[in-house]
Amino acid sequence: MSLEILDYIDKINIHFEKEQDLTELMKEIEQGFSAEQISNLLESFPIKLRILVWKLIGEETQQNVFIAMKNESRQLLLYALDDVDCFPLFTKLDAFNLLELSENLNDRFIDFAVSNMTAKQRSLYKKSCDYALIEVGHWQNFTEIQIPQRLKLSAVKKVCAKSLPAFTDVVYVVNDVGALVGEIALNSLLKLTSDEEYRALITPSAEVINSTDNINVACEKVIASAKSALPVIDENNCLTGRLDLPTAYKYKEQVVESQLIQSAGLVEEEDLFSNVWLSSKNRAVWLGINLVTAFLASWFIGLFEATIQQVVALAVLMPVVASMGGISGSQTITLIIRGLALGQITDANKKDIVIKELKVGAINGVLWAVVIGLITYLWFDTFLLSVTIFIAILGNIVIASLSGVWVPWILTKFKIDPALSGSVVLTTVTDIFGFIVFLGLGSVLLL
Repeated sequence: MSLEILDYIDKINIHFEKEQDLTELMKEIEQGFSAEQISNLLESFPIKLRILVWKLIGEETQQNVFIAMKNESRQLLLYALDDVDCFPLFTKLDAFNLLELSENLNDRFIDFAVSNMTAKQRSLYKKSCDYALIEVGHWQNFTEIQIPQRLKLSAVKKVCAKSLPAFTDVVYVVNDVGALVGEIALNSLLKLTSDEEYRALITPSAEVINSTDNINVACEKVIASAKSALPVIDENNCLTGRLDLPTAYKYKEQVVESQLIQSAGLVEEEDLFSNVWLSSKNRAVWLGINLVTAFLASWFIGLFEATIQQVVALAVLMPVVASMGGISGSQTITLIIRGLALGQITDANKKDIVIKELKVGAINGVLWAVVIGLITYLWFDTFLLSVTIFIAILGNIVIASLSGVWVPWILTKFKIDPALSGSVVLTTVTDIFGFIVFLGLGSVLLL
């Protein structure tokens, strides 16, 4: 969040009881910031203040901000507002925006939005709804410029002289039944002077996406294409829309953000000021799972109860062993989950990743094992205790690094989301391994 936005958050918190000052502040914000920035600003306020600020925003800006909001923030807003204030948010939506909103909307709002669409947008919306969420057809947008093949150059130039959609660098040429014939670069088109030159420059689209393709794969294809968008075709080769760079990047970012949020046991897009009971319920499940694994680790510690009673220093140092393994594994698993979400990890590069993480674990393991070993020696003046914790820290950091790689892969093979359960499994592995090595060596070397 920018410093300017943070500054306005402070000003609103100071002046929220002065209606005139607040009105002036909101005018400045509306004129100076994007819908996404205003959305972030609103989500920084408790619900009561958020609604007060919301009602000072212009109706057109309200709709753009509503679209930019996180899902749960939208739900909180709709719950807090009367229907008469909600319905204007769903007027004149295009198919693409309604699709983005509709997954968690009440049917009455969806029906209202569809009834207020143009006939063309209504048709496009229903067409997109026929595709599954994982298919490109559900995510395509309909802002592409289609030029009938039979049009003359003069007519084509008139079409292109109108306001063009953002990220338009080519126009698509279709035949009489809507099948994609090819494309022509916009900057080349505007320089042409004859129909013959125009026909000669129409080239088959080098890359296309099928409407039933997997959206994750398609987004990667768009990003790698060096183009601002790729055309989307159906089974009859008819042009149905396009998948552009902003949509591709936004989808990939949402996937990564979702993975990282869920890895902490949170619900995707949870609002900072969401309902207390809902937030508690969302987190309770993973706290419960973590409790089970914590008792499992405690059980392993109990196996060395006699050793701990005789060498109290082992109990003092156990948290150090656990925390060093946990943080090392967390760093690796976050990196791997992000790589899996972005499609950067394949069978071809898995071996290289394992070797790299093994080296990183070994370097950090030796470094911190030496540091902790020296501190332990200075603290307890026991050489064998220092050797014990040195081996335990080195082994635990190496195992944590390898587990950070392997745990997400294994969970993925079993069709378990690694973002949801990876950190819990990883913590269990590092805790149990670290305690067994540390306490086991302690039993052998110190008794």
